[in-house]
Amino acid sequence: MDSGNAAWLLISASLVFLMTPALAFFYGGMVRSKAILNMLMMSAGAIAVTTVVWTLWGWSIAYAGRDIAGIFGDPATGFLLKDSMVSDGGVFTSAATDSNGVPVSINVAFQAAFAMITVALISGALAERVKYSTWMLFVALWITFVYAPMAHMVWNGGILSSTGAISQAIGAAAHDFAGGTVVHINAAVAALIVVLIIGKRKGFGTQPFRPHNVPFVMLGAFLLWFGWFGFNAGSAFQANGTAGYAWVSTALASASAMLAWGFTEKIRSGHYTAIGAASGIVAGLVAITPAADVVSPLWAIVIGIIAGIVCCLACSLKFKFGFDDSLDVVGIHGVGGLIGTLLVGLFAAGAGLLAGGDWKQLAVQVCVVIVAVLYSAVVTAIIAFALEKTLGWRVSENQEIGGIDLADQGERGYDFAGSNGFSLKEAK
Repeated sequence: MDSGNAAWLLISASLVFLMTPALAFFYGGMVRSKAILNMLMMSAGAIAVTTVVWTLWGWSIAYAGRDIAGIFGDPATGFLLKDSMVSDGGVFTSAATDSNGVPVSINVAFQAAFAMITVALISGALAERVKYSTWMLFVALWITFVYAPMAHMVWNGGILSSTGAISQAIGAAAHDFAGGTVVHINAAVAALIVVLIIGKRKGFGTQPFRPHNVPFVMLGAFLLWFGWFGFNAGSAFQANGTAGYAWVSTALASASAMLAWGFTEKIRSGHYTAIGAASGIVAGLVAITPAADVVSPLWAIVIGIIAGIVCCLACSLKFKFGFDDSLDVVGIHGVGGLIGTLLVGLFAAGAGLLAGGDWKQLAVQVCVVIVAVLYSAVVTAIIAFALEKTLGWRVSENQEIGGIDLADQGERGYDFAGSNGFSLKEAK
């Protein structure tokens, strides 16, 4: 075992875990006060359900199981982590170490944290109107049939990997360092599909939905920024120069995107808003994720600037096209993930069109994006339609107007009147 690599990956796993509570505050501050608890609970549900599903079969489908058609792994091979855990004198420990000298159990933890944050991202598009019970079942199904197979396809030798069928056909290795396709494009496409199925919030497009707690949003953004260093630098899987540079490029892109988003807002509205700063930080983090290890500092800054401007403009598309992506999952994570993944094809050192003079890297990135979008869209649609026809997604109109916190959690986030409780009738 390499104790340095093991320690770094365990720290990184903890940083990535922190990102989901951070996301809860980032999203929670942006909803109205009557939906704050539900928003926080959706992230909590993502953590809880994903942890159990990942241990049962998610890890096996993504990384441990025998490859099936380059799409997913056999769920039985690593069921309940039996491939990676052994009992030594009554104490469970890792059955083996990987090629970096890291116990497999630490990689299980790291990858579980990735799965949690990915499905939690989707919740931002569904804010203020979906049942918590339906959401929890969706999490279990989506991790099983969408996230885990996508992780297998991209990161475990599947069809979208650097050694997969698409890369071999084009003659260039597809590159997704820490999740442009697996995490951000995957989650954004799923969010869009579910939003189109469940419909808009009452009042969308005719009344303002203002954030109720902007300091929460900023707190969440800062914690996401901090956790993202584990997300990107941890994806080196070693405590080495690649991890160090991924840290640097991550900081550069997110800082540049925050500035670019702010200047774009200033031109459009005359203000540098805190919500814009928080959103710009996240847009830059998203965009650099697939490219953090292969682009120079200059190109990391350029990626951040492009992401800050384009994502800022893209967030208004939901009003033009009439889909209620409540907290701009598509505009930030979808567009940002697309930008970062495609720009690998331009800016990757020695391989990209502008940094290496070869068109093949761009071609393979485009093909991987198309397949990832189609897979996520089709499978998510099947899951979402099935849930719509069985449990149903939406709370009632009266419950939505009265506040989903009362309807689903039976509680208020804030009790300004000083009362400690309320009747059951009030919650209905």
